[in-house]
Amino acid sequence: MAGKVAYGYMGKILRVDLSSEKISVESPDNATRRKYIGGTGMGVKYLYEEVPPGVEWSDAANRIMFFSGPLNGTRVNGTGTFSVVTKGPMTNLAAATQANGYFGAFLKFAGFDGIIIQGRAKGWRYLHIHDGIAELRDTEHLRGQDTRETQDTIKKEIKQQSSVCCIGPAGENLVRFAGILSDHDHSASHNGVGAVMGSKKLKAIAVERGNHEVPVADPERLAAAAKALVDEVMKNPGMSKYGTAAGYPMLAASGQLPVKNYTTSIFPDAEKFGGEYLRSHFKVKPVTCWGCRVAHIREVEITEGPYKGFVIKEPEYEALAAMSAEIGQHDQAATMVLCDKIDRLGMDVNETGHLFGWLMECYERGFIPKEDFDGVEMTWGNVESVQKMLDKIAHRDGCGNIWAEGVKRSAEKIGGEAMNCAIYTQKGASPRGHDHRARWTELMDTCTSNTGTVEIGPGLPFLDLLGGPPTPQVMKDRFNGMLQSTANARTNGARQFMDCLIICFFCAPSFPLLLDCVNAATGWNFDIQEAMDVGRRLINQLRVFNFRHGLTKEVEAPSVRYGSTPVDGPAQGQSIMANWDGYRRNYYQNMGWDPETGKPLPETLERLGLAELIPDLGS
Repeated sequence: MAGKVAYGYMGKILRVDLSSEKISVESPDNATRRKYIGGTGMGVKYLYEEVPPGVEWSDAANRIMFFSGPLNGTRVNGTGTFSVVTKGPMTNLAAATQANGYFGAFLKFAGFDGIIIQGRAKGWRYLHIHDGIAELRDTEHLRGQDTRETQDTIKKEIKQQSSVCCIGPAGENLVRFAGILSDHDHSASHNGVGAVMGSKKLKAIAVERGNHEVPVADPERLAAAAKALVDEVMKNPGMSKYGTAAGYPMLAASGQLPVKNYTTSIFPDAEKFGGEYLRSHFKVKPVTCWGCRVAHIREVEITEGPYKGFVIKEPEYEALAAMSAEIGQHDQAATMVLCDKIDRLGMDVNETGHLFGWLMECYERGFIPKEDFDGVEMTWGNVESVQKMLDKIAHRDGCGNIWAEGVKRSAEKIGGEAMNCAIYTQKGASPRGHDHRARWTELMDTCTSNTGTVEIGPGLPFLDLLGGPPTPQVMKDRFNGMLQSTANARTNGARQFMDCLIICFFCAPSFPLLLDCVNAATGWNFDIQEAMDVGRRLINQLRVFNFRHGLTKEVEAPSVRYGSTPVDGPAQGQSIMANWDGYRRNYYQNMGWDPETGKPLPETLERLGLAELIPDLGS
């Protein structure tokens, strides 16, 4: 190891001030690296320190940060991932979201662990990173281009192997749920991070693949640990063979598929959207992220029908759900084309799906006058109308200027019965692509999350390791709110630790094997307790940040429709709202927070090494 650079790190963080166009380099010390690791953790550190109360998401003083972690660019599968941290527009609170691909690895190969962006450019710019240096380039000629066009144009200009992340028209026009797309179709989109990038007039970041090597403490041990981890993944090859769409029929059968804005839980064509069906009825070929043997993604060529000749990435499950069942649309090829358009415009597909489901119900039931749709017939499953409205939203054209604010703010503007059928959290963002009324663990997670999207995620694989209630019991009693909220509290921290490393969740099914990779790469001796402390440190620091920026307990709840009781399907008659206050209180207590307010208790912050934050919570 040369100098003071720690194993697993390149030792440099770029700081880019767009207002002055000054670019500098800094480096945290090793104690900070071990405390926050990288990825989301390092982003949270800088967000807390540099974005004080009163700074809004669109202010020049807001930060948007792109971070890798100690595993990026190593032999560990799924480590092309990167994390984006900022103050997001959907909640006007903290945002943290990730995308797979190559960007996280290429950033390390270029000699950097992360990028901190501040200020606002005078004109549109993109950041070009190469040969251990960075420069801002004019990008007025890319304005209006979609995400695919932008990436392809920049790659042609720099003429080197590179990874580009960028915004599309939605980000340029500050659509609140705009996302950041990288390597064509990998989306970091939750809580509107693309709108933050647009507010800074930063169109893209391009990172050339450099010749820097990631220093690791024990290469042989890391190689063995990485192999053991991927071998564990491949014990269940379903993900590799059929992708995330494999879960579509199963989720439909358990009532967890969002159908027509939660008006029903029954979608008869679910089997035709499953991965096995899709991959046997379309022409597909594998594509992969950085060094990943799992390779669950496919490129799809549509070989018949009105979309014949389209070559697009097979959508992930949540995108498929958003543009099929959620909007009452039954054609698989049309679903793929719509998902591709959403990516090209640069929007979060989850918010988009819930928005269009809401618009269609309001159109059909007359909750919004038809003349307010600018002549677009928003009937269930109308593909042509969805395409037209997507363009209107991305460019804030006519009524699209209202819908560009997302479900909650659009519903508040319309009022009346439209409010009661809108799916969102009271914080401001819509949930991910499931019917959470049959997935209580994730409904509670979404409403209490600190980032504008799920915070805990599917933590059941690690529950038994973390002292939670028995996994079989949690899986069986999915409508037992006390049990589910306790399980959430027990597992919260594991997902955040992964987002510090940063690694694709699908490539990390074993916590012990993951820790072996971390220790082999860094030379540390992390155990499960220290790893969980890192994750919980992030959660609590994010929570104090949010309270300082206006969070209250009252907004940690679902909207009327989001918390409604299903009228049919496997979850029929199940009501989470019958004891919402009790479930939330139980979660707060198990997290070490004040059960009345949800604020972290002083002893919780002290235990996690965050005692300096106690005064920031006030009385």
